[in-house]
Amino acid sequence: MYIIVGLGNPGLKYDRTRHNIGFEVIDKLASINKIKLDKEKFRAIIGEGKIGNEKVILVMPLTFMNLSGDSVQGILGFYKLTTEDIIVIYDDISLEVGKIRIREKGSSGGHNGMKDIINKIGSDTFSRIRVGIGERPQNWDLADYVLSPFRKEEQDLINIATTNACDAIELIIKEGNAKAMNKYN
Repeated sequence: MYIIVGLGNPGLKYDRTRHNIGFEVIDKLASINKIKLDKEKFRAIIGEGKIGNEKVILVMPLTFMNLSGDSVQGILGFYKLTTEDIIVIYDDISLEVGKIRIREKGSSGGHNGMKDIINKIGSDTFSRIRVGIGERPQNWDLADYVLSPFRKEEQDLINIATTNACDAIELIIKEGNAKAMNKYN
């Protein structure tokens, strides 16, 4: 079983913002695999289903970004899973818009949602897919930038990135991290 967590902030105010790219990937993955995101448990919206032959739980934490670890910690404990059973999708300002990067472990890279997950589960050994949202423009506050929507000219790149992230998740589940990293990094 895999726990697939998309990071974002709940509420219409944050819908389709750069910081919510993890939620967009979860929505697309749910649609592709006909998984209903219809339960509220573990301080998150979740959907249970299958990708290929593997049972998955899709997760969108409702705790706001900086407390994302609460949901992940609760789910891991309830299902008695290990950190190797987690895939987290989140935004990254150090990657160009539309690029994705996959890693099996590592630091938070300054991302507060990832920092909280690592702190709450006590490990940085879990799969993660970073989706590029582009560098903050000069004279922009970082919070204002990550909470801004993508520009119209970025939409095609974001659609490709969310599709690639979904494909990478399926590849991780079916054939492992190495295959996904070789294909997408």
